[in-house]
Parts: sequence; C-alpha cells; structure tokens
Amino acid sequence: MEDKNYYRILGISKNASEEEIKKAYRKIAMDSHPDRNPGDKEAEERFKIASEAYEVLRDLEKRQIYDQYGIEGLKGTGFTGFRGFEDIFSAFGDIFEDFFGFGTTRTRRARPRPGADLRYDLKLSFTDAAFGREAEIEIPQNVSCDICGGTGAKPGTSPVICPSCRGMGQVTRSQGFFTISTTCSHCGGEGKLVQHPCKECRGTGRIRKNRKIEVKIPPGVDAGTKLRIRGEGEDGERGGPTGDLYVFIYVESHDFFSRDGDDVLCRIPVTFPHAALGTEIEVPTLTGTRKLTIPKGIESGEILRIKGEGIPKMRGHGRGDQLVYVVVKTPKHLTKRQEELLREFEEIAREKEREGEGWKKFFKT
Repeated sequence: MEDKNYYRILGISKNASEEEIKKAYRKIAMDSHPDRNPGDKEAEERFKIASEAYEVLRDLEKRQIYDQYGIEGLKGTGFTGFRGFEDIFSAFGDIFEDFFGFGTTRTRRARPRPGADLRYDLKLSFTDAAFGREAEIEIPQNVSCDICGGTGAKPGTSPVICPSCRGMGQVTRSQGFFTISTTCSHCGGEGKLVQHPCKECRGTGRIRKNRKIEVKIPPGVDAGTKLRIRGEGEDGERGGPTGDLYVFIYVESHDFFSRDGDDVLCRIPVTFPHAALGTEIEVPTLTGTRKLTIPKGIESGEILRIKGEGIPKMRGHGRGDQLVYVVVKTPKHLTKRQEELLREFEEIAREKEREGEGWKKFFKT
C-alpha cells in the first residue's frame, strides 16, 4: 500500500475521537490479521500500515506533529514505523487481547529490541553553516546500567526463570477448539523475574545519562538539514542494535548576508555620483573583501555577481556566487554648493531633453 494518509487508511475524519480511531483500527486489524490470512501479502501490508496509522493517531503528541508536518515531522521524533510483526505485537499486545479475546499465537518471549532513535536540534552561525565545523553536543540517553550490565539484577545475582510461564513470556489455555496464548502477567512477558533489583537502575537495567558526542558538520548545510549519525541513539534492549541520532540544523540570520541555495546575497549602498560615473569599491565576502567594479549609469536594484564567493556545495564541488544588490542612495542633507551643482545638472538635463523633445519623441509616427 503506497497510501500514507493515516486518516484515509483507517477510514476516519481528521476530527475522529480516540474511540473512533480504536474502533476503525479494530475492524482493519480483525480483517487483515496475519494469523487469519496466512500467506496473504496484501493483508499483511494492510495490517502493518493500519498499525502504523493507529500508533500515530492514538498518541496525542504524535498526532499533532503528523497533522502539522506530516510523516517527515514524525521522523524527527524518532518514529520510523514498525520493523515487523513482532514490534506491532509487542506494542499492542494488550490491545489484541481486548480486540480478539486472546493474544497473538506468535511468541512474545523476550527478544532483542533496537534502541530508540534520538533527535537533537543544533543552532549554527551563518558562517559555520557555510564552511562547516566540528561541534560537541550533549544528549540525554537511556543506556544499559553499568552496575548490573543491563540485567536489572543486583551484582552477584541473576534474574530467575518465571515460574508461571517457565521462561516463555506467555501462558496458554484452551478455549473451545483453540489453544490461546496470553502474555504472562507475572513477568510481563519477559520470561524472567528480578528478585533482587539493582539499586542503581532499580531493576530496569537502564539508566539516564548525558553523553557528549563530537559531530562533524559538513560545509554547506542549511536550515532544515538533517544529519543522521548511526549508532549514537539509545542502546538496544537484550542485545538489540543501538538506535541512531538525528541532528536537525537551525541557522542564525546574519546582519549583512542572506542566502539563496548556494548563493550569498547582500545589499551595497552606492552614492548617486558613483552610480552615474562608475567606480570601484571593496565588498565584504564570507572570506574577506573583494574589489567590485560599479559600471557607469547603474540603477538601484541592479545585481552584480562575484563568482565563487558563495556557499560551498554540499553535493559536488566548488561554491556558489555572491549576488550584490545595488542600492543608489539619494542624499538628504546637502550643502548650498551641492544644491547649486545639482540644479545646474538638472538644467543641463532639461536642455538635452528639449533637444530631443523629451517624452514626445516616443509618440512620433
């Protein structure tokens, strides 16, 4: 299924209540559950995408992000959907018991689970974004407890096999012609019990720590750029792989420069005489100053280009250009002599206009 409109997938409106969302998911899950449709790939896909839609829309925070930013916004929170059926059954085990009156026949014995992806928002100066830098960031993570090695048990002890499910994480019972498996309530599906909890992590096997990471920012990043750093997310559970870290770039504005793709923009004031007669001026660039020739008769709003003085290209070689917007300044405070010269200039301009009959020449036939 290519459709990624979660509301349309569940067949509900954007104003649907929590109960309506649950009811819609229940219907699709009952119809497309893989245990009821063995070997049916289309049913499996419907089940997966409906579960993904339900996971997002039932959570108020995820739903608000999805409504405002769509699926890309959810990726920024670390949500990337479900990797397979086991993730779905693990997340919704209790829900399936509510829906069907029994748990999934698939085993829920404790399995390795990947660690969560993390997000970090990094603010850069305009020049740091242009030329890149190495930044040390500090992120809070849930990591395996060093004291107990992630077992949750006090050093010198170990978790014991759950006597209720004998380490399976599930208990089975007969219901008519069916053998029903449900999550073991004694161990919560883990298959093991911690009788003597670790004091550091209180039996969870995980603790909260701030970790410092060196991040290499490549030249040319812009606001909204997302950098993926593999293996720097949260630790997996029970030997599962570590998640990833996503660094979202925010760029501070600059007092003089702005940006358009790989080009740098700036505005340069030019006096009226220089605009009329032409001149050579020094223009600030990201790497220093460059001489720029102002041609005779330039007008306000015209753009001059300085090749190769823009932003380094993230994909490819070289740099963009610097675009200089010329602003011809009109003097406001004139000396008496300046006024006399301007009046003389105006009179000469009028004489030339009269010689060419001014604007009338445009209407000659």
